[in-house]
Amino acid sequence: MSTENLITLHTLCTHYKVEVSFFNDLNEMGLIEIQEIEEIPYIHNDAIYEIEKIIRVHHELEVNLEGVDVVLNLLKKIDSLQKELVAVRNRLLLYEN
Repeated sequence: MSTENLITLHTLCTHYKVEVSFFNDLNEMGLIEIQEIEEIPYIHNDAIYEIEKIIRVHHELEVNLEGVDVVLNLLKKIDSLQKELVAVRNRLLLYEN
């Protein structure tokens, strides 16, 4: 399997200055997906944005991992509601014209 779009867990730990156990805990909670290729753990490039958001909430706001999960779920709900609001506004504009 190709590791072209994957980053090693060791590289992420070094870059973000966190322990491997942090990423393992996130994986166990279902917040990220760790892939193992030839016994080396990797994370897909697409997960970087989410990982950075998790690390910011965890470190800067001092929220535990369970709280991070709650915050991420609330942020997803807000995003969904905002998209729904835009769709409703667009439909309303159709009827107003």
